[in-house]
Amino acid sequence: MSFEKQEIVFVTHNKGKIATAQKYFTKNQLEFKIYEYELEEPRSDDLRTIAESKVKQAFKLVNKPCIALDTGFYINSLNGFPKAFVNFALDTIGVDGILKLMDGVVDRSCHFGECLAYYDGAYLQFFECKIPGLISFKKLGKDTDVKWSDLWYIFIPQGYDLTLAQMDDDMRNERQRKMPKESIEMFSIWYKQRLK
Repeated sequence: MSFEKQEIVFVTHNKGKIATAQKYFTKNQLEFKIYEYELEEPRSDDLRTIAESKVKQAFKLVNKPCIALDTGFYINSLNGFPKAFVNFALDTIGVDGILKLMDGVVDRSCHFGECLAYYDGAYLQFFECKIPGLISFKKLGKDTDVKWSDLWYIFIPQGYDLTLAQMDDDMRNERQRKMPKESIEMFSIWYKQRLK
């Protein structure tokens, strides 16, 4: 399957996700446009279900090829909590509440899960990744324009001893080169390879 080169619409209001998309789309010489809109999210803990619902809503809004990205956060010792309900958890108990739940817990392993969905009105494709790490014992780091979530203050990527919020751009870029590809990067490579 191949595509005519078109502008891809990314429907999101998350500044960190926009920064990541700009990085990979520019690198792969792809055109994209941001449409800042709050999409309805189905009540599901399945990232594919959520990403598919969002990207189809997005396509109805703009009638152009779209991508939508959903992210979950999974803490092993808390039976995967908060899973896909990250925003709800952060809006209610926040990062401090998560740290309180982890007080005295030895197993601090966790991971981010991502699912990006592409839809052009006929063709639907998913790109998924898992980013493992550990929960820190306290909030660490500073705010940044590329931050996707306040979880960056407590997430230590596998192989590092700093939270994402403590890392500078060079360290985060190094981490991305060493780790499995993020879903936006996977999509941008896939799409570029399929252009006529």
